[in-house]
Amino acid sequence: MNVFEIIGNIFIIAGVIFTLFGVAGFFRFQNFYIRILVSSKVDAVGMLTLVVGLAFRHGISFFSGKLMLIIVVLLILNPLVSHIVARSAYLSGHEVNDPPEQS
Repeated sequence: MNVFEIIGNIFIIAGVIFTLFGVAGFFRFQNFYIRILVSSKVDAVGMLTLVVGLAFRHGISFFSGKLMLIIVVLLILNPLVSHIVARSAYLSGHEVNDPPEQS
């Protein structure tokens, strides 16, 4: 096994673990806007670590170049889409419901 494959496997495992914790956190929160924030972070960080892991596993190739292009597109579009969804919910009158206080 190559050093790049080991580093790639570490990134892939970290991405899967982060995504699983993010999904659990998504179901934990009740507020719509906090769920948007959590899903945006899970999508960004989880997917980016998975794609970086795949790029490390394949080494320097045309495939890795395409993966880096996907990373750039994700970094640009993910915050924009999350903002658009949250803003449209706010403008359509979706209320910010604070979760009940726990004692």
